[in-house]
Amino acid sequence: MRKPSAAKSKKPSIRCPFRTIVIVGVGLIGGSIGMAVRKKRLADAVIGLGPREDELKRAVALKAIDAYATGDRTIKKAVEKADLVVLAAPVGRLETAAHDLCSALPKNSVVTDVGSVKGPLVRRLESLFSPDASSRSRFVGGHPIAGRETSGVGSSSANLFSDALCILTPTDRTDPKAVETVKRFWEAIGTRTISMDPDVHDRILAIVSHLPHLVAYTLVNTVLDLQSKNGDLLSYSGGGFRDFTRVAASSPEMWRDICLFNRENLLSVIEAYEKTLDRLKRLMVEGNAEGIRREFERAKTAKEKIK
Repeated sequence: MRKPSAAKSKKPSIRCPFRTIVIVGVGLIGGSIGMAVRKKRLADAVIGLGPREDELKRAVALKAIDAYATGDRTIKKAVEKADLVVLAAPVGRLETAAHDLCSALPKNSVVTDVGSVKGPLVRRLESLFSPDASSRSRFVGGHPIAGRETSGVGSSSANLFSDALCILTPTDRTDPKAVETVKRFWEAIGTRTISMDPDVHDRILAIVSHLPHLVAYTLVNTVLDLQSKNGDLLSYSGGGFRDFTRVAASSPEMWRDICLFNRENLLSVIEAYEKTLDRLKRLMVEGNAEGIRREFERAKTAKEKIK
């Protein structure tokens, strides 16, 4: 485990509810968690794990973590004293990351994640972090509704989670003490927490989070497809286009994984979106001015209620 000399002085343990917090994947979300933990002195040590040593070194320099570990041997040593592990790797790599460290975790350590898809992953991970099928699982699914369109630890902020909502997705197999630990953790770094069934989470997020990202990506690609006939269209775009498509700058790899892991819900939501778009198209074909106005008025009224 690599630890720079500047990180040797420990914060007073009396103020730290956790001894060691391990963050697997120190990008935007993982880095922001580390910064918030260190700012609020919630742990004696914050250790980052990940495949790229250059990014982990940058995370130390940005004060997102105290130290880092790479490679099987050093990773296992790093998690031996962890009382909380946060899986912040992309959804497609969460299960592999969990497998790599589960055997080295202390018996009473608690594990949570930040993934945007819960259902299938929660069921597999809760089995991984329970001794047998009849025992309670130390894994608690979590999803902080916070982020930015940019990725990487360089975009991290200790205030990213301030007053954000964090959805916890415990099941009947989840250890209640683990749920309470994770709940207190997220609230300590600034979020509000609610609990929700993992599958309900995936249906809701497909509508209000995943679909908007797909629409933004698709709109940008539509403009690119039309450029061959109309020249450089993007150079004429204004604030409305930039605001609407802001999230299309998000990580393609992350959203690829979300599309695949939440595929059934997203396909259903895309069909509903297509029907709504077709309804507007029909009104335009008919020249139905009042119908078009009602469509826009309905959306405007709903949007004004969103704070």
